[in-house]
Amino acid sequence: MEKLKYIVPCHFGLEAVLKREIMDLGYEVLSVEDGRITFSGDVQALCRANMFLRTGERVLIKVGSFHAETFEELFQGTKALPWADYIPKNGRFWVTKAASVKSKLFSPSDIQSVMKKAMVERMKAAYPADWFSESGASFPVRVFLMKDEVTVGLDTTGESLHKRGYRKLTARAPIAENLAAALIMLTPWRENRILVDPFCGSGTIPIEAAMMAAHIAPGMNRSFTAEEWTHLVDRKYWYRTADEAESLINMDVETDIQGYDIDDEMVTIARTNAKMAGVESLIHFQRRSVEQLSHPKKYGFIITNPPYGERLEDKKDLPGLYGMIGERYRMLDSWSMYLITSYEQAEQAIGRKADKNRKIYNGMMKTYFYQYMGPKPGSNR
Repeated sequence: MEKLKYIVPCHFGLEAVLKREIMDLGYEVLSVEDGRITFSGDVQALCRANMFLRTGERVLIKVGSFHAETFEELFQGTKALPWADYIPKNGRFWVTKAASVKSKLFSPSDIQSVMKKAMVERMKAAYPADWFSESGASFPVRVFLMKDEVTVGLDTTGESLHKRGYRKLTARAPIAENLAAALIMLTPWRENRILVDPFCGSGTIPIEAAMMAAHIAPGMNRSFTAEEWTHLVDRKYWYRTADEAESLINMDVETDIQGYDIDDEMVTIARTNAKMAGVESLIHFQRRSVEQLSHPKKYGFIITNPPYGERLEDKKDLPGLYGMIGERYRMLDSWSMYLITSYEQAEQAIGRKADKNRKIYNGMMKTYFYQYMGPKPGSNR
């Protein structure tokens, strides 16, 4: 089966997690760049990457790359790409997003317009035709310009992969599902260990942990743009992938996953979302403040996304809030704590320097993933 090149964007700072996921699926990673991984695989890889990747944003088929410092070079470079290999005569095609970093061409709307014209010219020659109805399946194109190097990809995913299909209701500042999954993967937590999120909001971190524990693929309850590309991806590949995902599910797993929130409405929302994800039996949600954070057992994990003080009036509360997090954590003998926040004084307020600190960009917001390591079960520490 013919090998294709795929590009998977991710949050900045989480490239290593995504790389490991792709390798675990059995595919060869070709390059790791800021915010994206390129790998090679067959057509089945397109389906499996969309179905199983927990930390990626989307899966793009790499159409090609070239150097462009002027719009004429952009036009000619785009026109030279083999568009008819992917897009049928009636396909609906457009440049849905253009991102430019340290490049002479930086206007997204101009880049999109020039590339669309170039694609039409290439398609005219390939089919041949003077006009395209664009009445068929959608073929959204994404382009990255980095230091005048243009990378062009066809988006096989559609709505971002973080949209698992379970989160119909959200908190005011929800953490994206793929970011939540990546944070969990950055810890040693496994399904037989305790996990508590004392600021669970709409339940994303506990739900992602429960889906991992039960081996529920993140793409099971959603559709993908490339499902309509039957000339490229035979439906049998989607069916095989769905069967593989179904065969891996284990709802008999025993878990101790808990989500707390001070807001009754949030607890109700979290339970609703967990039910949508099919994991409500694996998580215990309850209304509880961080002051009440406790657990009788040892060697548990706190993995959480506490308030950052997004609103100015909330910022004054942060020292006290993070101080309470530190106080309750010190009461949990032998536990580990992992928290993501943009609050710069988090360590001082908690009262202890983190053992590790990882910078992660949550969209355009710089956040820190503070990692406080407890002892391993059975150690003498």
